[in-house]
Amino acid sequence: MSLLPFELPQSFLAIADRDEQWAAWVDSVPRIVHDLIAEWDLAVDGEPMHGWTSLVVPVRAQGRPAVLKVAWPHEECQHEILALQHWHGRGAALMLRADPRRNAMLLERLSTRDLMHVDDLEACEIIGGLYARLHVPAPPQLVPLSSYIRRHTADLERLPRDAAVPRRIVEQAVHLGRSLVDDPATDGTLIHGDLHHQNVLGGGREAWLAIDPQPVSGDPHYEVDPVLFNRWDEIVASGDIRAAVRRRFHAVVDAAGLDEERARAWVVVREAHNAMWAIEDGDDPDRVTMAVAIVKAVQD
Repeated sequence: MSLLPFELPQSFLAIADRDEQWAAWVDSVPRIVHDLIAEWDLAVDGEPMHGWTSLVVPVRAQGRPAVLKVAWPHEECQHEILALQHWHGRGAALMLRADPRRNAMLLERLSTRDLMHVDDLEACEIIGGLYARLHVPAPPQLVPLSSYIRRHTADLERLPRDAAVPRRIVEQAVHLGRSLVDDPATDGTLIHGDLHHQNVLGGGREAWLAIDPQPVSGDPHYEVDPVLFNRWDEIVASGDIRAAVRRRFHAVVDAAGLDEERARAWVVVREAHNAMWAIEDGDDPDRVTMAVAIVKAVQD
């Protein structure tokens, strides 16, 4: 007999195929959801949804529409609860309750409408406008961005010389990465870490609110890169990849009042890392090609 009053999507259950750890987590989710529905006196109010690392169940909490989110406890989201608690609904989904031990959150329910179909430059401006709401002094518990960049830069330096990334981009990213690691401004600000078109949803309280942070104590300029590679098919369809990437870059940098050169440096570093991981994971070579195209576009 099922623990839950609904069927889990087959696409969510398929997450178990990734490896044994994922399988164990997927197996644990029904019990977690069942127990939290009882403990928090929730009523299921719709079909469950899921992303790459979490299950989201529409519920009502004391008559109020909300969602119960149970997330895979991976490194990138280890402080999601802390960040949402710190923002307290300012520019982000409001967290109503949380259970850090089970990596579960009760959140205000937002629209399923995201920025995927909003005018391209308008979407960039909306995202850039959210930065000012989200970028506040980081709580001391957050992992410093510099620690990640130090590790990733060392990995990048070991990338084989015949890898499918121009060596000049690798060397530039290594140089910039070392410089940024040593820069005090690389740490100290609470940043979302993965703010792009699909991680901004329409709200009732406010027009647009951020979801699914991967928070670190970092640099606001680090945020720009994900805006450039999402909705990539539109960039390609424009017929001028360089011009389309640059339009997005300048739209978000201008809307946020960021320093152009510093934002550009972070794009180079992040895209070099993305290319490296795509090569290591054996991903579609188009991901590497896209990373190289973005690096070239923001610099030419």
